[in-house]
Amino acid sequence: MSDKIFGETQVRRIGAILFLFALLQAAVSGAWAQELKKVVMLPQWLPQAQFAGYMLAVEKGFYREAGLDVDLLRGGPDKPPFHVLETGGATFCTDWLSNAIQKRAAGLRVVNVGQIIQRSALLLVAKKKSGILRPEDLNGKKVGVWAGQFYLQPVSFFRKYGLNVNVVPCYSSMGLFLKGGVDANTAMWYNEYHTLLNSGLDADELTAFFFADLGLNFPEDGIYCTQDTFESDPTMCAAFLQASLKGWLYAFEHKEEAVRIVMKYADAANTGTNKAHQQWMLDRMQDLILPGDSRAEMGKLKPGDYAAVGEALLSYKLINGLPPFDEFYRGPK
Repeated sequence: MSDKIFGETQVRRIGAILFLFALLQAAVSGAWAQELKKVVMLPQWLPQAQFAGYMLAVEKGFYREAGLDVDLLRGGPDKPPFHVLETGGATFCTDWLSNAIQKRAAGLRVVNVGQIIQRSALLLVAKKKSGILRPEDLNGKKVGVWAGQFYLQPVSFFRKYGLNVNVVPCYSSMGLFLKGGVDANTAMWYNEYHTLLNSGLDADELTAFFFADLGLNFPEDGIYCTQDTFESDPTMCAAFLQASLKGWLYAFEHKEEAVRIVMKYADAANTGTNKAHQQWMLDRMQDLILPGDSRAEMGKLKPGDYAAVGEALLSYKLINGLPPFDEFYRGPK
């Protein structure tokens, strides 16, 4: 009896079968790749944990599972999200609700397909040693206020409490505040507030006026596309949102892995950040996206929040009319 387990004929047959199987796999993979819909996503700022959910959805394959081939662009000050969206450079972008309403009111047919941040992260921060403990203590004080979309809540806060303050324009920096040039300053909870803590200040040395707690909850980051994109493929838009939300949930449940992935993107963009700051930011994003761990509200824009932002924009004549909610919002009900 031959000591060969298979004869030469059998070996050739097996080889032919394996070759055909490899061809079949390649064909199936190629067909699947062709079925994936190409999508370009632009976050409104540089890579950081503020956009961790989208990074995780790319890295963990959630978009591909949803039938999407997503190219995640690097955002930043040189890429205004709605301009890139309008000129066809992106399928989706993120931006603040207040900015999106203004764009829609000005004629850009942009729609919200998912409201990511539910609780505003913007606040005013002051040092307790300056005697600022309550809103009325800001009367007569110098307050650093960032320009653009960051301006609406502070001035609404001043008007609500009847405050007479000396507004000092500043630009996304806490330097003037740390040097004592202003008595209070705007800050993002997930970003500049942590910078203050890292500068040597303790939380109990600071007074924080969170606008969301003072009747001025103007939610920030949402996902937007053009109305034409939505109307041509609402199923794709819904799939993109659901995969993005899956990315956010995975990030919150696997934070160490999420921070590593964020740092990969941040390092590639030379942002100069660090893991500790990105961990803080990711923790705060969970607080903002899932306030009270309310997963049922993920991705939804509340009519009341929309109306509150719209009324503030109207009162300062930043828009001439508020677009109907059902025309602006096309996300989950």
